Amino acid sequence: MRSDLKITPPFFEIGPKAYAWGGDIVRLARRADEWSAVYGVQVIVTPQYVDIPAVAQSVERLLVFAQHMDALAPGRGVGSVLPEALAAAGAVGVLLNHVERRLSRAELERTVARADEVGLATMVCADDVADAVAIAALAPHVIIVEAPELIAGGVRDAGSAAAVAAANDAIRQVDPAVRVLHGAGINGPRDVYDVTAAGAQGAGSSSAIFTADDPAAMLEAMIAAMRDAWDTTHEAENAATHA
Repeated sequence: MRSDLKITPPFFEIGPKAYAWGGDIVRLARRADEWSAVYGVQVIVTPQYVDIPAVAQSVERLLVFAQHMDALAPGRGVGSVLPEALAAAGAVGVLLNHVERRLSRAELERTVARADEVGLATMVCADDVADAVAIAALAPHVIIVEAPELIAGGVRDAGSAAAVAAANDAIRQVDPAVRVLHGAGINGPRDVYDVTAAGAQGAGSSSAIFTADDPAAMLEAMIAAMRDAWDTTHEAENAATHA
């Protein structure tokens, strides 16, 4: 019952973590839903578990993913996050192996398998190229490549573009169907533009959005930057191909 959810580039992930909840995240999700249509950018949001139903019921296009889940089956497991419960709440996918919710290799394999079993798409975090290659063998829908040292405000440098291309190439050699999102160090629209122009199919941000003076304005600017970079980059590629 593996999910047949289509993640279509360019796409953007909003990571609220524990920065936003309740009415605030529902309102931002509604705005993001509108901008997804306006800019033609697919948007994923990962709200708090308790906010999944409210967000899912408030949007039309946004893809609602859980922030984590456990590999257990229905039955015992107080405090665990049951895959079937996430699907019933309205989630269409799940984020796994974030640096704040690290999974062992064996547990990651079991959790991806459980997600496939219940029809949840998987978006799995990797620290570097070697990690991404190993994860690609599990055939997740999306791999998020983000260096831990860049999370929560790290600054990308001149080598970032080369790192994006290297990760993309390595992942595609294992499974070209896997979508690749480059996160961490995304502190504003310029960073979104740069990683997209470097070859990212997706980008995402957490703290830069939710600690901004106007989170909604920051989010719209990031989504607009992704659209701009995608169009500019791919128009240039098409022109070169047909020259």
